[in-house]
Amino acid sequence: MTRTDLDPNSLPVGPENSASSAGSSAASSGGSASVPDAPASFVVNVPGLADTDLEPEPLDPGQIVSGDPVVTGKVLWESPDGRQIRGIWQITPGVVTDTEANELFMVVSGRATIEVEGGPTLEVGPGDACVLREGDRTRWTVHETLRKAYHISL
Repeated sequence: MTRTDLDPNSLPVGPENSASSAGSSAASSGGSASVPDAPASFVVNVPGLADTDLEPEPLDPGQIVSGDPVVTGKVLWESPDGRQIRGIWQITPGVVTDTEANELFMVVSGRATIEVEGGPTLEVGPGDACVLREGDRTRWTVHETLRKAYHISL
């Protein structure tokens, strides 16, 4: 298998107003969606993607508990029905709250503590895979700018 570096502008990208991970609530639930028109396979170097290639995803001021966290991201792929989303998401240090979607993500860089209301406290850092359930109410304490690659099922 040959690794390919892609120009981020050439990646298959969903609509501009696509959902992101920790800053987006799931609006619906249900089973998995079929993906008949999936784009060709591709590779993107997640740590190497420049911050300037990520798009602003402003937080609702009511989500910010402390600090001045800034969220950016890039949707790399979205299913035709909008129920499956894959992308890159980044947040700078601070404390925020969220209501989660059904998500699997891998931390590429940075560190955070994710407190799940009524559940565990998760310490995440580079190389950690994390699963959040739809409806989980969370409090993210971001210690170092965190970048993750994610897959969300709505």
